[in-house]
Amino acid sequence: MIKYTRFLITLLLAVIVLQAKSQSTATTSSPYSRFGLGDVSDQLLPQSIGMGGIATATNRVGGFNTINIINPASYAVINYTTIDAGLYGNFNTLSKTGFADQKNSNFRFSHILFAVPVSKRSALSFGLLPYSELGYNYRQTSVRNGSAGTAGSVDTTTNYLYSGDGGLSKAYIGYGFGIGKHLLVGANISYIFGSLKQDQSTELPDLYGTLNSRIEQNNHIGGLNYDYGVQYSFDFSNSRHLILGYSGSAGTKLNTQYSYIVSQYFRDVNGNEDVPTDTLVNNQSPNAKLQLPQINHFGISFQKEGSFLIGADFTTGKWSDLSIAGVNQGLQDSKMFNLGGQITPNVNSLSNNLALWDYRLGILYENTYLKVSNTNIKRYAATFGFGIPLPHDRASSAFYKINFSAEIGKRGTLENSLIKENYMNFHLGFTLNDKWFQRYKFD
Repeated sequence: MIKYTRFLITLLLAVIVLQAKSQSTATTSSPYSRFGLGDVSDQLLPQSIGMGGIATATNRVGGFNTINIINPASYAVINYTTIDAGLYGNFNTLSKTGFADQKNSNFRFSHILFAVPVSKRSALSFGLLPYSELGYNYRQTSVRNGSAGTAGSVDTTTNYLYSGDGGLSKAYIGYGFGIGKHLLVGANISYIFGSLKQDQSTELPDLYGTLNSRIEQNNHIGGLNYDYGVQYSFDFSNSRHLILGYSGSAGTKLNTQYSYIVSQYFRDVNGNEDVPTDTLVNNQSPNAKLQLPQINHFGISFQKEGSFLIGADFTTGKWSDLSIAGVNQGLQDSKMFNLGGQITPNVNSLSNNLALWDYRLGILYENTYLKVSNTNIKRYAATFGFGIPLPHDRASSAFYKINFSAEIGKRGTLENSLIKENYMNFHLGFTLNDKWFQRYKFD
């Protein structure tokens, strides 16, 4: 037990360092993160990601307590102190007609979550995880031909430079409890915080001495958000359960210190940028508001404990409501479908370790909140994963599991001069279940 505890402590310190670093360094490389708040995290653990992202109607997965913040009602079944921490890796390839493919990779902290049972049918949970990521840097070039037949006429090149960096994090505390035998209810209160910085420049490299222009937008964000959920189970036996679930995230308003600056600058003969020569616009809104969308999750699952679980989720997001400093961000409402499950061959096996593993598969489809060049940006993905229990002293109350999942998918299209993104996401998590704060009785 000691060596696993040491490993867990080392992992927790590592993810805290990575989280501190991620506040100032981009951890995504997608031009689609330019819109809205960046790439919004699904806020799922590897256990759920491997099953296609189903979570609304799940609670205990593979016999282990799982912290499922998508539906805080699930906390009510947690009967062990639970710690879950993990890391994330992303590899993507960006393709555009007429251009060479661009390959990127990123790694970051995934989550650090805690849950503690309060009573037989209730538990408290708290933790920290990413809410969104902003990271892109690309150039678009336009060439205007010189006037035909005009002496000394030259072609004029215009470069449009786009860059963004930053992200938002989510710190939460939540409570879930049971009402009667079949109904679970829960809620989270969260603090969402971070910074988003975006620049857009227009340059004329062929015309030395021409003023270039830049638009800078900055948001320093912080505010409260609320999640809530219910689950209702139909018990066909002690081990077979059908669960219906609903959860939502409120469309609250966050505080943001918003700035919008338009400036002009020169580049010297070596291409180096000089200090801005003039500021055309300087709008500062220290007390602006950011309107979040209402998110709704619906789910159903069926499981035989220690054997298999299957489920499906449907999620809608009112992203057309997203506004920053009173300016609507021009997004559309999103829809996502998730389908998946897991199987454990023999949870009681003593001789075959592979029979103790959880094997997970799933698929998902999302019509995202993006509509670019009058084209809906969609996401398709297949997922798989494993839950690997670690050896433990059977006399001990502590149980450990490594959870790995992978998501292989694509987003976007090559139509209408858009970008197609093929990606692979990898998630690694370490889960501890243990009985802490016990009262021992002595004769």
